[in-house]
Amino acid sequence: MSNVDLVRDNKSGRKKNNSINADTSKDSGKFNRIIMILFFVMTAVYGALCLYLYYNQSVQPAIKDVSAAQFESDLPYHISMVIDDGWYYSFTAFIYVALYYIAGKSTVLIAVFLAAVSAATIIVTEKLLTAFGIKNKGITCGGAFVLNMLMPFYVRWAGMYRYVSYQSGNVWHNSTYQCMKLVALICMLLFIKWDKRVANEGIKLKEWIVFSLALAVCTGIKPSFLTVFAPAFAVKLLINWLKDKVSFKRILVWGLTVIPSCAVILWQNAVLFGAETDNGFKISFMETFSFHADRPKVTVILSLAFPLVIFACYVIDLIRSKKIKSIFEDRAYLFSIMMAIVGFGEAALLIETGTRSRDGNFLWGYSIALAWIYLLSFVKWYRLLEKKRWILFGVSTLVLVYQFYCGVKFFSMLMSGITYFMYY
Repeated sequence: MSNVDLVRDNKSGRKKNNSINADTSKDSGKFNRIIMILFFVMTAVYGALCLYLYYNQSVQPAIKDVSAAQFESDLPYHISMVIDDGWYYSFTAFIYVALYYIAGKSTVLIAVFLAAVSAATIIVTEKLLTAFGIKNKGITCGGAFVLNMLMPFYVRWAGMYRYVSYQSGNVWHNSTYQCMKLVALICMLLFIKWDKRVANEGIKLKEWIVFSLALAVCTGIKPSFLTVFAPAFAVKLLINWLKDKVSFKRILVWGLTVIPSCAVILWQNAVLFGAETDNGFKISFMETFSFHADRPKVTVILSLAFPLVIFACYVIDLIRSKKIKSIFEDRAYLFSIMMAIVGFGEAALLIETGTRSRDGNFLWGYSIALAWIYLLSFVKWYRLLEKKRWILFGVSTLVLVYQFYCGVKFFSMLMSGITYFMYY
């Protein structure tokens, strides 16, 4: 065969390969579009279910014996506090009072608002999974629903109540947490996007303002996210400065984004713990975890079942690959662990006094930390699939599936009006 024939054959082969790649790309793009259409349809359905749930919650009377009411939640209290008492303890109160009067003294628009918040949380979760490098839309879209439906690994022997005996990052009965969770995830989306640049060129003024405002809004809704994010953030900045040799000026500028949020907390403390209230707090180890759990130490472990299994699989995989020294390289994953440790420590040590003593409000920070560590654990779970670590992937999948089942069962029972204390 002549050189001319070889050139012609090579050109023909390249054309065929390019054609195959183009067809594959088109098929992949078409598949992703179908997945995204299904994703938004399912998100709309989920939003409609939440609308039904939240509206039924909103029209319940704000009675003390909430366990006697159907569609039990904190929402009637949150509405009553602002409408009847004029007690503005959260930014959501301003939204509730406006929507209440726009709707002609009806709670329907408040329910619509909260349903939109729940649907938006699904969408932001998908964006976060994509931001962590998962390109498979089937995984990111499906994972967004799974992560927002998961409940603790229920074992009746440990704690008979499916929710209050355990701790969860998914909540449908507390409106301020639901709103905080959405904004907290947006804050983390901005954080992982801009934190990478701090070591090189630093963040821009516009980015600093946007992130500061996002943190302040999140704190104004509920301060719980800041209480677990800020300490972990401080440790991270210290590591960036001492170990990574990032300039102190850039560290300081990035760290000062929490200052507006601190001002918001001062306002909230004046409302919640002012002289006119009998509210305060004290140190009491594990008291909050012991309110409804038969074996609180066990329920703490079961509430972390999937992240703990994933961590074990992660370590085993590193040992088998002889890369155990690289365990500290995944900073995002370690940051989620740090947030969970901070959240657990706060909930384990602190408890409120006065009329709020049985509310367990220090658990909210731990709940949002759980939501974040579950998300990062899901990313690690997908990496096991990519690496074809079939045994580790299979074991962790069994735990994930059971916790998803627990969540679906819990949500479906909430939809029927059963109390969230449910023990069957």
